[in-house]
Formats: sequence, structure tokens, C-alpha cells
Amino acid sequence: MLQKNTYAAPAGQAAALRLPPLTAASGGRVPHASVIALASVVALLSLVPLGFIVWITADTGWRQVIALIFRPRVGELLTNTVLLEVCTIPLCIVLAVTLAWLTERTDIPGARIWSWLAVAPLAVPAFVHSYAWVSLLPGMRGLWSGVLVSVLAYYPFLYLPVAAQLRRLDPAIEDAAASLGLGPWRVFFRAVLPQLRLAICGGSLLIGLHLLAEYGLYVMIRFDTFSTAIVDQFQSAYNSPAANMLGGVLVFCCLLLLGIEVLVRGNERYARVGSGAARPADRRRLGWFVVPAVALPLAAAVLTLGVPFVTLGRWLYLGGAGIWRMDTVGSALLQTIVLAVAGGLLATLAAAPMAWLSVRAPGRLQRILEACHYYVGSLPGVVVALALVSITVRLVLPLYQTFATLLLAYVLLFLPRALVGLRSSIAQAPVELERAAMALGRTPSQAVRQITMRLAAPGFAASVALVALGITNELTATLMLSPNGTETLATKFWSLTSEIDYVSAAPYAFMMVVLSLPLTLLLYAQSKRTAGQ
Repeated sequence: MLQKNTYAAPAGQAAALRLPPLTAASGGRVPHASVIALASVVALLSLVPLGFIVWITADTGWRQVIALIFRPRVGELLTNTVLLEVCTIPLCIVLAVTLAWLTERTDIPGARIWSWLAVAPLAVPAFVHSYAWVSLLPGMRGLWSGVLVSVLAYYPFLYLPVAAQLRRLDPAIEDAAASLGLGPWRVFFRAVLPQLRLAICGGSLLIGLHLLAEYGLYVMIRFDTFSTAIVDQFQSAYNSPAANMLGGVLVFCCLLLLGIEVLVRGNERYARVGSGAARPADRRRLGWFVVPAVALPLAAAVLTLGVPFVTLGRWLYLGGAGIWRMDTVGSALLQTIVLAVAGGLLATLAAAPMAWLSVRAPGRLQRILEACHYYVGSLPGVVVALALVSITVRLVLPLYQTFATLLLAYVLLFLPRALVGLRSSIAQAPVELERAAMALGRTPSQAVRQITMRLAAPGFAASVALVALGITNELTATLMLSPNGTETLATKFWSLTSEIDYVSAAPYAFMMVVLSLPLTLLLYAQSKRTAGQ
């Protein structure tokens, strides 16, 4: 239940514990200037791709810009993108919330297994999902094929936070609602679902950004979006003004999506002081409904895991032992691990100041900084890569095609992943503990570091794993920015499939899944640990 921001000192210590002044918006002290400064630096870096598009726009001229934007092709791409978002996100919400409710709040047989299987699809790259389905059904193409594969590939981003939030909810809330005469369905929609709003909004935003930026999935099913059109334009004309104008429209779509998420999310608090009721929530008895209840997670597991693994198994069987060239496969695996770990740590550290500000001190400036962190995640990797290429070539040539530039691209591309995970985790750390620490003599920075960030440590680890998952499967930016001789599992898989050598590509796809599985398991374990289980 929502609480007022109050703190009561023991009776004999009221004079000694004088609480610091609070802001009305956040319930905490005005954030330290250093936190705003750090978040501002990251926000400025995230504006680099936007600055690149603005510069190209000014250089192109308004007459040509208008001609490039207001044309039938852009309208077609915009329609495809809007339909994809509108159809995919609600289906992901329904599927994720239903599976989370079944595995966390009912007596469904094998709940732990179904819970793990609901998260496991994160280990399969989106373009591997797409190719598996195209291999199974060669005629798959168009909007509804894109919606199907997108839901199967991305719904775990919603399931994970919703399931974690369900485990944390105080069952007394539902008991109080039931005592007022509400039935099970009304209890869920009036008492439980509102408490899931932050998790649903964060997960939906993450999925929406992925849909805007995804390239490989939609190329394979021949469904045109802004991302596929931008890549096609850049491949045909390296510095095409048309592609940059499409990138500008894509930025606008991201900002619109962010604004919708902010309106739906609201400013309510979701933290509480204390752990709530010690007893676990009662699991609902399914009775005769157990058969269709089991059928849903079973069907989801078959579609999300069975189809990709059957396809990979067929590739590996046809290739035999001869396709396992350990010199190239091993090198790609090692380089992928190094880049994923380094990029995951850097992106999560970069997102930490903004995550704290968005929860503790929401306001106009913080909303602007947060928008800067989010919008860059909607851009395809090729736009971010070309912006960094232009800057390094013109201003800092020694950084051109270096690991430093590549890691910077990863930080920019995956800031939303790190920010969503950290924000939810920090929101669960009561602000009263920070205030109490400051009242006992800690500085604001010490209180945040020693109290809030320790409580948010599981979310930090989950954010690192989530970013590392994305880097493991990242394609376009890696192709354009990596130093000569650098080949990751994703780039090798893509180059081989582009040559129609699907059998030789199978080991790289398999190793991507194997590498992603431990990270997916970490996400699952951290979500359990966050709920105190």
C-alpha cells in the first residue's frame, strides 16, 4: 500500500534526530549536485547520435528534408511501426502477466520449471528466433509474422519484472480487498494489478524500444520498419540524407513512446518500510482449470524454445563434427565474453545516477535527462555507429575503430536496459532509510552509496546481465565499429547466413545460446533473491 513519507524517531531521541529538509516531489533531500552532474554527462553523450542527425539535417537543407520526410514511403514505414507496437506490446503484457500469475500465485504443477522456461527465451537471439521460424515455415512474412516472433522473443522482458513484483507484494493487501467483499477477479484488478504498474510500464517501454531498433528479426521475415529501411539506405549510400531523415523520425517515435510511459507510470511510490507480512501469499487452487493453465506455459515453451532448438539441432546434425572449427569459434566466443562483461559494467554504472534521480527526485530537469537516456536505445545500431564514426574520423582519429569507441556504442545502445532494471530496484529501497542515515550524520552521497545502492545490488547485477545479453547478440554497431580482426558470435553467424551457409553458422548460433543461458539464469536467480526467496 502507498505510504506517506514520514519518519518517527524514538521518543527519547526526537531532539537528537532532526531530519533533513525534504522536497515535496521526492520525499527526500534535494539531490546532490554531483549526481545531477554525472547524469548530465551521460545525457550529453547520449545526445551525440541526435546531434549527428541534426547536423546532417542542417547540412541537407530544409527543402530536401521536407521532401524526404513527407513522402509515401515514410508513411508506409510509420504505419508498419505503429501497428507493430500496438499489436505486440498488449499481447506481451497479457502473456507475461498471465504466466507470472500462474507461476507465482497458483498451485499449478511444476511452477518453478514453468517460471524458468518463461525466462529462458532471453537466451535465444531475436534473429535466431526469426530464422528458426522462417526455416520451419518459409512463407512467413509480413506484420502478423513479425508480431508472432516479436512476442515470443521479447515477452520475457515483461515476465521477469512482473513475476519479481508479484513475489514482493504484501498478501495483506489482497486479504484486505477480499474482506471488503471483492471476488478473486476484482481483487486482482483492483488490488494487485495497480501494484504491478511500475514493472509493466518499465517492461513495456523496454519491449517498445527493442521493436523500434530491431533489424535482423524483420529482415528475415521481410517486414519493413524504420530500422530495416535505414540500414538499406546506408548500405546503398554510405552517408545517405534519406537514411538520416528516417533516423530523425525514429527518434520522434521513441520520445513519443517515452512520453506515453511517463503518463501511465505516474508518481506513486511502491516502497514500504519493513518487509510486510512474513507469510507467503496463498496460492489459488486451480481445480478443473489446471489443464488449460498448464497448456499455456507448455505452449509458450514449445514456441519459444522448441522451434529454435529443433532448427539448431537440424543444422548441427547436417554439419557434423566438421563445422566445429575451434580456432574461429573459440576466438569469437572469447571476444564476445570480454565485450559483453565490459559493456555491461560500463552501461550499468553510467545509468546509476539517472536511475536514482528518476526515483528519488522526479522533476522537469530529471525527466529531460531521463528522456536523453532512453531515446538512444530506440536507434538502430547503424545510426549510433555512423555518428561515432563521423566524430572519431573528424575530431579524434586515434579512436576510430577501437574498443573504446565500440564500448561507448554499447553503453549508448543499452542504457535503457540498465536504467529500467536499476530504477525498479531503487524504487523498492525505502527513502526513509536514506533519511535516517543522513540524520545520523551520513552525507547524502554516503547514504545513497551505503544504504540504497547496497539494497539495489541485486538489481545492479541483473542490469549488468541484461546488458551483457544484449551485447552478446548485438550486430550492426559491432560490424561497423569493431577493430579489424574482431569477430563476435553474432557477426560470424550473420556473415555466414548472409552467404546462405546455414550449416556453418549453426555453431555460432548454438554458442550464443550457451553463452546467454548463464546470464539468463542469473537474471532469474536475482529476481528470486530480490523478493527474499
